[in-house]
Amino acid sequence: MSGAGAPDHDTLNGTGLRVVVVAGTWHETITEGLIAGAERELAASGADWRLVRVPGSFELPVVSKVALDAGADAVVALGVIIRGGTPHFEYVSSAATDGLTRVALDTGKPVGFGVLTLDDEQQGLDRAGLPGSKEDKGAEAAHAALATAITLRDLRSA
Repeated sequence: MSGAGAPDHDTLNGTGLRVVVVAGTWHETITEGLIAGAERELAASGADWRLVRVPGSFELPVVSKVALDAGADAVVALGVIIRGGTPHFEYVSSAATDGLTRVALDTGKPVGFGVLTLDDEQQGLDRAGLPGSKEDKGAEAAHAALATAITLRDLRSA
């Protein structure tokens, strides 16, 4: 499992932070689990947040960029890409990953990366934070976005 060695994390104080969760619509059960995990993490932190849905993972970067440019302090990008029999998986995975990295660097704001790139559906179910899941990647992506937004806020006010 990719979760081996994952750090334990305390609840963060996200009071005053504005976060947008941008989530694709493919693979509904897995995606809804990711959203629920992000929601739990953000609600516990006290951050102000909202959910925006996009058609798929390819659209995550452009909507994330607009959300950050419009004033969000952080974005949590959630998507599910499952390998198939064509190179489409590689193109979409690369475009989403490279695009979200560029958004973070161009805006100077954090993008929590919750895009699952999977060989099969079971891997997603194991990582979606659902009952019986071994990991909660939605919560982890939200925590990473919050922690980074807090760090950036502290650095900028120093």
